[in-house]
Parts: sequence; structure tokens; C-alpha cells
Amino acid sequence: MVNVGDRAPDFSLESDSGKKVGLADFPGKTVVLYFYPKDDTPGCTREAQAFSAGLDAFAEAGAVVLGVSRDSVARHRKFRDKYDLGVTLLSDPDLVAHNAYGAYGEKTMYGKKVTGTIRSTFIIGPDREVKHVFSAVKVDGHADAVLALVRGGDAHEAPPAPARRGATKGAAANGAAKAPAKKAAEKAPAKKAAEKAPAKPAAKPR
Repeated sequence: MVNVGDRAPDFSLESDSGKKVGLADFPGKTVVLYFYPKDDTPGCTREAQAFSAGLDAFAEAGAVVLGVSRDSVARHRKFRDKYDLGVTLLSDPDLVAHNAYGAYGEKTMYGKKVTGTIRSTFIIGPDREVKHVFSAVKVDGHADAVLALVRGGDAHEAPPAPARRGATKGAAANGAAKAPAKKAAEKAPAKKAAEKAPAKPAAKPR
């Protein structure tokens, strides 16, 4: 796979609009190049929708977003029109770009080893140097993580993993549960000491 600091391999692939597209078409721009397995599948659809929703923000940061899969141009068009996608989709049926970037090979799906597209994203600077690589991408929150880096985050550091839903509430609940337990533990020895202490004799009446 292409690594951070490498010169990004150029390519010429047909887009959903029927035009040939390559890195040379975006002088002075940061290029977000993401590889995904297949059009109109749940994860790939969410990823394309997320990148499409953020296109204005990417443009403001001086970046363009290109999605690449093995699907045909005709299938890309159906996918684009069905979900009203704005992101440019490139067709790579012969795996030219996939192989150049190391985005095709063995991976694990549902516990089984298979060969196919490795969901991955490359942030390529205006100087055509690879600034960041995301491998084995998890779709949810990915577009936001990429945008944060494009906007000026440290491109050589992986973004922090998003907090799991309910993690904060869970931590608060755990803290609340532990506090009374601690107090109870503190009170327990005192109670036992009180039980063990001999009773004082009653005062004699005067």
C-alpha cells in the first residue's frame, strides 16, 4: 500500500459524468481519494452520502473528493442518481488505481478471508505527496475525520477514535454507582467496630 510521504501514483479513470479524471486535473488542490467495494451497498452508500454532504466544506478547505470502485460507469450513474450523490465516482474495472495504491487484496469479511477492494482513503497534498492513509476504514464518522485533517489537522497523526455512544453516560453511571459503594465500605468498618466495642455500664442512680 502507498505510504505517507510517497509520491501519489497518477491515474486516468472514467467518471460517472463520462470524463477521464486524474490527479493532474486538480492543480493546487488537495485530493481525497477513497476506495470502496461496491455501489449501492449499505456501508458504501453511507460513505458516499457522508462525503457528498461535506463537499462544500471540503471545497472551502481547498480539496476535492474522488470515490473509486470496480463498478462500471453506468452503475455509478445509477448509484449517483438514486441517492443524489455529489461526489465524483471513478470506474476502475481493471484495478489499475486499486493496485497502484494497494487498495485491492486479501481482507477479512464476516470472519472469512476474501480477496477484494480494501476500503481505504488517501489524502494527497497539492504537491502530490501522500499526507495521510486510512486503511481498513470504518465508515461511520470517517468523512468527518478526513475533513478535520484536510482543514489543518496533523496529517501524520491518526485521528482519535470516536467515542462510543453511551460511553459518557455509562462512565457517569459507573461513577455514581461506585460512590455510594465506597461510602458504604467506609461505614462498614465503623459499624463493625461499634458492634465489637463493649457496652458501657449504666450509670448508678444517685
